[in-house]
Amino acid sequence: MIKDGPSVSGTKKPDDETSSRRTLLKGGIAALFSGIFSREVVAASTAKESAAKPSEVSVEIFSASGKSEKIVTIPKVIKADEQWSKQLSVQAFKVARRAGTERAFSGEYAKSHGDGLYRCICCANALFDSKTKFESGTGWPSFWQPISALNVSKSSDRSFGMQRDEISCSLCDAHLGHVFNDGPKPTGLRYCMNSVSLNFVPRG
Repeated sequence: MIKDGPSVSGTKKPDDETSSRRTLLKGGIAALFSGIFSREVVAASTAKESAAKPSEVSVEIFSASGKSEKIVTIPKVIKADEQWSKQLSVQAFKVARRAGTERAFSGEYAKSHGDGLYRCICCANALFDSKTKFESGTGWPSFWQPISALNVSKSSDRSFGMQRDEISCSLCDAHLGHVFNDGPKPTGLRYCMNSVSLNFVPRG
């Protein structure tokens, strides 16, 4: 009977092979999790940078006379509620920043007939030209079109059990009012706005 001799140099025993496989396996798993962790860190960092950078929007700039000057792409106006509350009246903050509604016939511009532009009370973005204002009889200043489609945004509003189209300032997201399909020609639209969300500037 031949006894087992010493292992040949360079040849691994079964226990050594198992140990090597375990080492390789552990190393592979460690590398895998390290890669996943690194990707997560990069993704989180990218998301944080994106959140810190204000989104941009294209708006049309108008002169005091109401003439279109240019279209620019600029960062949205973003402020904390504390900043808005210091800048706006209590009623303007409630309406423009909290999507409230002023009482019918209580607004400064409900029956206004001045010639000029209506700008956003929050950021001065040009919103409406008095040439498109009309008497709707609703108690709120009404227009049949905005001064530029770029300067306002429309979104769905399902509050109070109704389906309406909310209109906001595209530059600062201030709530302006709603738009309805019962206006005069040529658009057939009625942009029903809140006076406190607007600032009338006489034509220059």
